[in-house]
Amino acid sequence: MTETKAWRLSGYVPVLALLALAGGGLYFLIRSIIDVAVLQIIFSTIILVITGIISSGLTIVHPNEAKAVVFFGSYAGSIRDSGLWLTLPLSTRQKVSLRIQNFNSKTLKVNDIEGNPIEIGAVVVFMVVDSARALFDVNEYEAFVEIQSEAALRYVATKYPYDTFDDDTAYSLRGNVEEVAKELALELQNRLAVAGVQVLEARLTHLAYATEIASAMLQRQQATAIIAARKKIVEGAVGMVQLALAHLQRDGIVELDEERRATMVNNLLVAIVSERSAQPVINTGSLY
Repeated sequence: MTETKAWRLSGYVPVLALLALAGGGLYFLIRSIIDVAVLQIIFSTIILVITGIISSGLTIVHPNEAKAVVFFGSYAGSIRDSGLWLTLPLSTRQKVSLRIQNFNSKTLKVNDIEGNPIEIGAVVVFMVVDSARALFDVNEYEAFVEIQSEAALRYVATKYPYDTFDDDTAYSLRGNVEEVAKELALELQNRLAVAGVQVLEARLTHLAYATEIASAMLQRQQATAIIAARKKIVEGAVGMVQLALAHLQRDGIVELDEERRATMVNNLLVAIVSERSAQPVINTGSLY
């Protein structure tokens, strides 16, 4: 279904007219009963009945609210403008909120693409843009949003690993929060379009390893960080040694054969890479 505009008139003038009709009909009915005028009684009764039927079409619409008009089981359109309105008499009006709403999902336990159990949660910001779909195409659109949000969150969580240890360019749930949030919002929009709901934002609020593997994964992260740091230190040390040897050779400070060059490289690498400060040893004799 698609939302359409319902027939409506501003209700302020009709209210005054209906009050006048109701008052006049009641006055003539009382006079007719006193005078025992049957025709006037019938006429006054008809006026009061018509007034009651027309007044059943009066409805009040609050700001950021829509009312869907249902006339004998058929959808007759929606009223979005706030105020007092006169619409189809003998119709029912179903209210739906157009305000921005939040849904905070439960903390779900799922497996990432590598099979690791993780805990994940998200918040979804949405609003109804089509009142007809929200009311008539799904049963309780708020519950529909809740279920589909959790389903989309599970789907996105299973597409990526929690973290990448070997390839820094690959996507991960922890390392690419913005990209994951955009994909989650797109997936939600595709699922909730049938309910006339627009997703404004979707963002992860909780992300962690499950308790049964959290300790092991923490040790893995620490080991990976240590290896990465050591790699950087070694790369820097090799560069410094190359720079030192190049300066010595360029300035002609000392002539180094292969054995002395190897000894200097070994000493420099040990001094730079070692976690503890090196203790210098002064050699006053010959290397040979």
